[in-house]
Amino acid sequence: MLETNKIRNKATSATRTEGHLVKWQVGERVVYPSHGVGEIVAIESNELFGPGAEVYVLELMQAPRRVMIATEKAERGALRAIVTAEESHRIIASLKEAPPASKAVPWTKRQRILLDKLSSCCLQDVADVVRELYHLKNVKDLSFGQRRLFDTAIGLIVQELSISLQRPAEAIEEEIRAMFA
Repeated sequence: MLETNKIRNKATSATRTEGHLVKWQVGERVVYPSHGVGEIVAIESNELFGPGAEVYVLELMQAPRRVMIATEKAERGALRAIVTAEESHRIIASLKEAPPASKAVPWTKRQRILLDKLSSCCLQDVADVVRELYHLKNVKDLSFGQRRLFDTAIGLIVQELSISLQRPAEAIEEEIRAMFA
């Protein structure tokens, strides 16, 4: 019998319920790499993820949609905490640096590398994508795909930094774009 949408309203940090370890609480904001910041709105049982599986229901901040992430997958790194204010300042400072020299590789391979960085659990990797594409933009016009990657990366950074630094997203984006002007 399917047990979908059996909601548990309260989950305490790192508690064991129904045999599963629950690290995040309902109401917490977390980062789902390559999707952005979201708020955990429920912890549910869902047989689609396996017998007795529990999922975090995450409502994304940037796009009005909900995603479900198995708690087991989330504990293996699919979700992470929002960076601290101190880390945020380091990431902003790193955007000002020149990107490391890279070997000339075909765009398809380079795009795969950049997409992997966007999907990583490290905001610094996302900042590296922004920095690299910005410097490429100074050399030549970005293709449609490159512009899309650039805009996605900036959106992910702005969203997380605005929460971390408790500043409006528009102010953060303006500051980042001013660095590159």
